[in-house]
Amino acid sequence: MKIEITQHNGTDIAEINAEHTIIHNAQDALDMLANCAFQGATKIIIQARHLAPDFFDLKTGIAGEILQKFSNYQMQLAIVGDFSQYSSQSLKDFIFESNKVGRVIFVATVEEAREKRV
Repeated sequence: MKIEITQHNGTDIAEINAEHTIIHNAQDALDMLANCAFQGATKIIIQARHLAPDFFDLKTGIAGEILQKFSNYQMQLAIVGDFSQYSSQSLKDFIFESNKVGRVIFVATVEEAREKRV
């Protein structure tokens, strides 16, 4: 995993680059959050592929646990990907609500992730 810190509109952003899944559970997310915060970031951008598939199955509870960590530590998270592949209405509702009021947003591009403020 490589963390690149960039600045956009006065915000220090950690962009995560990895070839594989790096977040399997809430502890993995917390470790990444702490590492990025230590480097001065107030926002993190990751790709959907960096999340374990169980994240997108809301019955597992992993998504809620991870989002709670970002809320507790007041860190913004942007997840970049194509979410149209998921047919679950509850997941679609979850993404909609997260984008509307949450600290975590789901976007299609890295550029959109950089621009959005939560």
